[in-house]
Amino acid sequence: MTRAAILALLLATPAVASEDIPDQYPQSVLYSKPVEVIPHVFSAIGATAPPTYENAGHNNNLSFIITGDGVIVVNAGASSRLAQALHDEIKAITDQPVKLVINENGQGHAMLGNGYWAGQGVPILAHAEAAAEFEDGSAQDLASLHRYARENAEGTVIALPTETFTDTKTITMGDVTLDVLHLGPAHSPGDTQVWIAQWGIMIAGDIAFHERMPPIFEGTCTACWIETWDTALMPLNPTYVIPGHGHPTNLAQVTRYTRDYLLDLRSKIATHLENGGDLAEAYYVDQSQWRHLDTFEELATKNAGVVYAEMEFE
Repeated sequence: MTRAAILALLLATPAVASEDIPDQYPQSVLYSKPVEVIPHVFSAIGATAPPTYENAGHNNNLSFIITGDGVIVVNAGASSRLAQALHDEIKAITDQPVKLVINENGQGHAMLGNGYWAGQGVPILAHAEAAAEFEDGSAQDLASLHRYARENAEGTVIALPTETFTDTKTITMGDVTLDVLHLGPAHSPGDTQVWIAQWGIMIAGDIAFHERMPPIFEGTCTACWIETWDTALMPLNPTYVIPGHGHPTNLAQVTRYTRDYLLDLRSKIATHLENGGDLAEAYYVDQSQWRHLDTFEELATKNAGVVYAEMEFE
């Protein structure tokens, strides 16, 4: 199949990303083998299920950019073994060394692989808020990894980013100039996007979802997330989007399943509040139009409760 045909498949209506799909790359700890999304930009697409022993915690996208003078990795991986498996794939594709790792947020599956990369002498960049979140929760993240990943957690150690930024950091390496962005409040503290304007591609991280339901955490400001989307993300108008979870797609798809989902849930909760509804009933506002998304069963009622708590005193 030609590269153009592969890209057309990736950017078409998203493939069904069932939580029941087995490991797609059984010879590796990675859930799937990296694919070239556009020339020089690759991503190993993680499972859209929660982290399990079967997927070894590879339930997010691990991406990398071959610049001509080195490789930039986006997301360290959920463990040392995942980081090493990704590195093995990179070395099979290019002789260029990995020169930078960028963490997309402060969650374990973005940062627990930092220890491997630090051991390779690779600098690690993260937003200051994401670094602080990981520092605060890393021991819990590591304990969770050991519970579900078992032997696949072996060798994983906590390592903080070696460098942080707060707004935008522009990096030129080889033939590529990219902007490491924090567009604004969204899914979690320090959400980070990697924008390569010359190629029209954004490695968006967890600001953007389309195959699985967005998780809304306690303390997430969904109104802020929508504002960030409308005022900061939409004007960039990327042609290609690699979300934090799920297959590469386009801006229209992630807008539908992220921004539009948040607007719909907030509208349902607003009506519920206007009618004097309480928290217990809020969990069951109608979200049936989103039922086809992976992790719906795990997240829909939780999301409704969090948004109720957010909107109750707006």
